Amino acid sequence: MRTLIIGGSVFLGRAIVEEALRRGHEVTTFNRGRSGVDLPGVEAVRGDREVVEDLARLTDGRRWDIVVDVCGYVPRVVGESVRALNGRAATYTFISSISACSDWPEPGAVDESAPRFECAPDAGPEDGDYGTLKAGCERAVEQGFDGNVLIIEPGLLLGPHEDVGRLPWWLTRIARGGRVLAPGDPDVAMQVIDVRDIAAFTLTQAEAGVNDRFFASGVQGNIAFGDWLAECRAVTGSDAEFVWVKDRFLLDREIQPWTELPLWAPRTPEFAGLWLPSSAKAHAAGLRCRPVAETVRDTWAWLREIPVAERSFGRHGIDPEKEAGILAEWA
Repeated sequence: MRTLIIGGSVFLGRAIVEEALRRGHEVTTFNRGRSGVDLPGVEAVRGDREVVEDLARLTDGRRWDIVVDVCGYVPRVVGESVRALNGRAATYTFISSISACSDWPEPGAVDESAPRFECAPDAGPEDGDYGTLKAGCERAVEQGFDGNVLIIEPGLLLGPHEDVGRLPWWLTRIARGGRVLAPGDPDVAMQVIDVRDIAAFTLTQAEAGVNDRFFASGVQGNIAFGDWLAECRAVTGSDAEFVWVKDRFLLDREIQPWTELPLWAPRTPEFAGLWLPSSAKAHAAGLRCRPVAETVRDTWAWLREIPVAERSFGRHGIDPEKEAGILAEWA
């Protein structure tokens, strides 16, 4: 099949390219060439999706069976891509996010029937936050593309080549050893999914011309937070000692959930439904999820080839001195 991937050089986009090439697709990528390196075997078209002339150059003389839009964040911009590609592909696949659902992560489970944020399909970057704009992007695709529209709404993605920095930060911190600040309750049941499993599921649905939407957030309770950190310690061979500190103690000291201590979701109302989205529909359609331990192992195998000074964690991770201060106070 002929597949166009808008993006395609980092994390999920890269995983989709790898999977498409493995399946024998003829792959075109369209990106600016700034975020990552295109994989060998693709036709790489350089351009900016916000530039009409670049979109026209991309579509000149080309047609595809599948479009996978991995890097759409602004409805107005996504709408321009949809108009340029309308009639030039059978299926437009948009990678959205569970964050587009206005009921998440409030208490209770959610699925594909949950309401989305109100956001116009031509909204600009100033018209909302990440989740709100993703909802508008979905509408831009649904209202603007005349063929099949496949919307994938992932949950928490982990795996090799992660550019967000959550699992890489924990692996790096735990590999350093010593007393490690472990937040909250080790028995909190998580729900994470490997980026490669999302890639495989997405392409299978797109190949079949599916016109639908799917939550793709893994298996509920597929690992507990404490077991996840233990897997990180095991694969790194670290002597780390986890010091479990209560949620309230950390919150009272203004430690930021999710960012300073990645994936820490305290037992508070605003996080109550974080790990509860239902991917039952996707599982029934063929989504298969590998064990989380495999994801941790493979991520470490990739990460350990990158010098520590060159690793990127985005805004994730607590300052070492701040961590030491919290541990001393807790003791």
